Amino acid sequence: MKHIRIAIAALVLNVTSLAIFVPALASALAPNPILADLKGDAQNGLSQVGGGGASFTGTISAVVSVLSIIVGIAAVIMILVSAFKYITSGGESSKVSSAKTALIYALVGLAVAATAQALVHFVLSNAVKST
Repeated sequence: MKHIRIAIAALVLNVTSLAIFVPALASALAPNPILADLKGDAQNGLSQVGGGGASFTGTISAVVSVLSIIVGIAAVIMILVSAFKYITSGGESSKVSSAKTALIYALVGLAVAATAQALVHFVLSNAVKST
């Protein structure tokens, strides 16, 4: 029974890491037309106003992207830690509960970070369009 739990935990760990790393790698390697349109809109909209603030929206977008990468890495590390805690729990209910809680917190943090990034990019694109 213990070997089955270890195999299941290893499978979950592999699927989770693939689910996180493959889209991140694909998005890093592929050109992003949404961000290209956002940059073009920011430059066009702010040049019409006459401000030099195009770098401001670009800076905010870059900061949010970097913070999202940091949060993503931290979430992956916490998922790995919680999987290790689950595997080494030995069936003790307190350790299993601690591992599940850590996994839930890591996934919630990842969801919050993704939502925040989407919200910031949405606000920036709409703010640039309205100016």
